[in-house]
Amino acid sequence: MNWTLILGAVGCLAACFVAASTGAIFKPGAWYAGLRKPSWNPPNWLFPIAWSVLYLMIAAAGWLVWREDGIRLPILVWLLQLVLNSGWSAVFFGLRKLGWAVVEAAALWLSILACILLFAPISTTAAWLMVPYLAWVTFAVVLTHAVWRRNPGPHPRMRREEAGTLTQRAQG
Repeated sequence: MNWTLILGAVGCLAACFVAASTGAIFKPGAWYAGLRKPSWNPPNWLFPIAWSVLYLMIAAAGWLVWREDGIRLPILVWLLQLVLNSGWSAVFFGLRKLGWAVVEAAALWLSILACILLFAPISTTAAWLMVPYLAWVTFAVVLTHAVWRRNPGPHPRMRREEAGTLTQRAQG
């Protein structure tokens, strides 16, 4: 049993879990429910299912590349896309800056594309594992833009009480 490989896999899963945790802290809530959304907006129950599968694929892709190439540029870009991924929830649901969320989502999209391009020479499997993620984020960029256009600001930031309740739920 190779403990280094196991620890690497656990590390990749943990990094994805940390990124996903912002979705638990910054939940849609009543504010999001009140926004005008396009008819093709997916139901809220679909998001955690889709993201759970995607985060497993992202972790597997990161692990495959780390296993072959170590901590070099491809893994650093992989970590960057996780940071951008987690930032979207904070910008959209926390700060309620819809226009900035479009910019943030576009930066996330570019970082995922960079991962795919950097991963391909190292592991084609890893590169292909990132493709559904790129497709989902492509949809998310378009959806974020559509919501922003239908709901010109300003939007009040998440209140301290809301953030405190969400933080308590995430910790409890």
